Amino acid sequence: MRFSSVLLLSTAVLSGCTVTSSSGPDFRSIESQASVKLVADKKGGNKGVAGIDYALIEINSKVLGYMGGATAGSMVSGFGGGRGGPPSLPLGVGDVVQVSVFESQAGGLFIPQEAGSRPGNYVSLPNQTISRDGTVSVPYAGRVRAAGRSIEEVQADLEERLANRAIEPQVMINKISSRSAQVSVLGDVKSAAKIDLSDAGERILDVISEAGGLSSPGIESYVTLIRNGRSAKVHYDYLTSHPQENIYVMPGDVIMVDRERRTFMAFGASGLNGRFDFEESELKLSDALGKAGGLLDSRADPAQVFLYRVVNRDLLVKLGLDTSKFVKDEVPVIFRANLRDPATFFAVQKFPMQDKDIVYVTNSDAIELYKVLDLVGAVPATAADVSSDVLATRNSVRALKN
Repeated sequence: MRFSSVLLLSTAVLSGCTVTSSSGPDFRSIESQASVKLVADKKGGNKGVAGIDYALIEINSKVLGYMGGATAGSMVSGFGGGRGGPPSLPLGVGDVVQVSVFESQAGGLFIPQEAGSRPGNYVSLPNQTISRDGTVSVPYAGRVRAAGRSIEEVQADLEERLANRAIEPQVMINKISSRSAQVSVLGDVKSAAKIDLSDAGERILDVISEAGGLSSPGIESYVTLIRNGRSAKVHYDYLTSHPQENIYVMPGDVIMVDRERRTFMAFGASGLNGRFDFEESELKLSDALGKAGGLLDSRADPAQVFLYRVVNRDLLVKLGLDTSKFVKDEVPVIFRANLRDPATFFAVQKFPMQDKDIVYVTNSDAIELYKVLDLVGAVPATAADVSSDVLATRNSVRALKN
């Protein structure tokens, strides 16, 4: 009678009772509470079941086809500028310029008569900074608006103003230094600085290079472009591997380089629990399990290896699942790998990990039974045959497992 009670208690726990301690939910709880499931049925197909909070997806060859690497944002879609020539750089407040005036012969406004014939009848005015009101000053022409205009526009304006005073005047403006056409490069670079832009045009990677390059690994670096109150963010490796994303920068842009350590968490019946760095550029699920010490042979259920991740709704749509239960575009998903199936080992070798993934390995049913038996064995017995029944049951389970 007492032995039957032990077996009944064991069965109750294995059916989902929470009497014993555990490092996380068992696979029955994960399955029963899923909003949507994509798991193999008896015929090898897939079926969808409505639920509550998340989607459960079994890792197989179909799913692998949709699991590409993740990218963050796009410079081209946010700002354009990936193709075509460099942007024009108008003059601006703070720029230092030199104005030279040529006349066709001596005796005019700027070239005295006694100068005679000489190579180049011109005079160069002292360097001047475009003032806060955006103007430069030229004798006999007055103050001329320069900020926001091209050099050619300012030259034409000055020539028109001097036409009635000088002899066929021609004006040339040379930009000595630029203070208005700059971009700021900040964050995880070796030498944060303001970079002067040239008329040749600089792209994002050009100004990062001028700031000394990255001070952190490229695989963990993200580049953010801030322009006129808008921003776009991309992974550095994605930026370098997709030339169209390496767009021209504009005056006033801010380039921020951030390092974000790529990590994943491992819990449950794995050899090691905790947070782990990716280190590799393309970490796969098999690599992650190896970093976490593999599966504990004495505890783990190889058929119930789970990976927690938030994915875009589009993935579920592509897999043919009903997404009406989910309100937001970002959907919590649990992927399951059945490592009792030899073919799944090939699948986990190709399944890409993403930053902040959580790997969870459940305990086997036998472990839960052992816990029950230990719990029962810890209760003071009033008769010697109770403990002997428990010991016999425990030994029987061990024999079955071995």
